[in-house]
Amino acid sequence: MTRTPKTQTANDTALDGRISILLRAGMLIAAIVILAGGLLFLFSQGYSTPDYRTFHGVPDQLNSVRGILQGTRHGQPLAIIQFGMLLLLATPVSRVLFSVFAFAAERDYLYVAISAIVLIILMYSLIWH
Repeated sequence: MTRTPKTQTANDTALDGRISILLRAGMLIAAIVILAGGLLFLFSQGYSTPDYRTFHGVPDQLNSVRGILQGTRHGQPLAIIQFGMLLLLATPVSRVLFSVFAFAAERDYLYVAISAIVLIILMYSLIWH
């Protein structure tokens, strides 16, 4: 099947629109989750002037995805904030994953390969930082 330039432009525009919606939705959802966690933290902990002479790190449970998900299920404010950050990190990864499938559906194998390489690099950097 031979494509005309007009069809390619329409497909490209549609793909760009879907990717734009995906990125905006991911960003908006992550922002809402982080805001909800921040408000829950302020309401549960109250506002006080921090003491910067002593460092208080993140609880150990929030150093893993499993711990973050468990804390989020229990309504822990810091875990909810961390979950929002995970959603924010997942947004560009989902965009690249979506691109792999979209290019495969269009049978544009060069861009499938390029997107797959980018996805592998992203996953490597997130998992084996």
